[in-house]
Amino acid sequence: MKRRTASRSRLLLPLLTLALSAGVLTVASRGSAQTTPGQTAPAQTAPGQNILNAVGLPAAVSGELRFLTLPGFGRAAYYASSAGTGRPLVLLHAVNAAASAYEMKPLWDAYAGTRPVYALEWPGFGQSDRPDVPYTPELMTRALLALVAELNTDVDVVALSLGSEFAARAALTESRIRTLALLSPSGLGNAQGPSQTATDGNRADRLYGQLRGVGGPLFWVIHTRPSIHYFLSRSFRGPVPENVIKYAMVTSSQPGAKNAPLHFISGRLFTPDAYEALYRPLKTPTTVLYDQDGFVSFERLPAFAAQPGNQAVRIPGTDGLPHWEKLPEVRAALDAFWAQHR
Repeated sequence: MKRRTASRSRLLLPLLTLALSAGVLTVASRGSAQTTPGQTAPAQTAPGQNILNAVGLPAAVSGELRFLTLPGFGRAAYYASSAGTGRPLVLLHAVNAAASAYEMKPLWDAYAGTRPVYALEWPGFGQSDRPDVPYTPELMTRALLALVAELNTDVDVVALSLGSEFAARAALTESRIRTLALLSPSGLGNAQGPSQTATDGNRADRLYGQLRGVGGPLFWVIHTRPSIHYFLSRSFRGPVPENVIKYAMVTSSQPGAKNAPLHFISGRLFTPDAYEALYRPLKTPTTVLYDQDGFVSFERLPAFAAQPGNQAVRIPGTDGLPHWEKLPEVRAALDAFWAQHR
């Protein structure tokens, strides 16, 4: 079994390498939207300048599409299924070049109808607006806090990868987030040195400035089928499902699709030393579901799991998307965790 990378910098390097290989990759077809499963959500026109919405993007999951207004940004989309009983469940996808609520579809399908379920799409992704504005951890957290305020009740949150950092940040100030379940979260790797942590923000800003100049060609490479398949293959132990590839291609072909990912690629959406800033201060009961991951590592997970109210559950045979490949095991772990904290 191949050894997985342990640093965020290794997550960004392949993207830049692919950018240099732009001449040998074929541009992805924009016509693939017609072959993607799901119902097409109606195009929406939002007020304000430089607001770009999804055009002909199929619905990621089966719920009703709703929107939150974030002052100074535009609209953040979320899917809603209010059927069922019990504490509402909020699903949060990861952040990458082709991110959307489709990443959480197995959990949506598993719980929708049995309990209220809501799936947020982060600003800049999915059906949310995609303007050319600064994307920051604070903006993403503001979207989650707005959803919790809209629901106005206690919730359980399940977050994937970098979405876990935003969820933890929100839980530090929002008591209605009663539990957190983090799937292969970022931010639990080895600690960085003080000097590196202090300059991470400046480095990310400089890299973002450089990327803006090549943002169009870079993103065209990133959202080609070969590139999308390559990155997805690092998160699936088995074959990558065709429907996942197709949806990723369509959502990454939307107007404004490159704006948020360029902030991600530069590192601007990561929190320097997320363990100390976000995870260690958490008082919200939290479970971490993990195994291998091609993009993050978990050296500080034992320390986090040792904190009161926390736990870690290994889902063997997975590479970062355990709910896609081991859904029964993930459901069992989640249900047992929630049963402890009702």
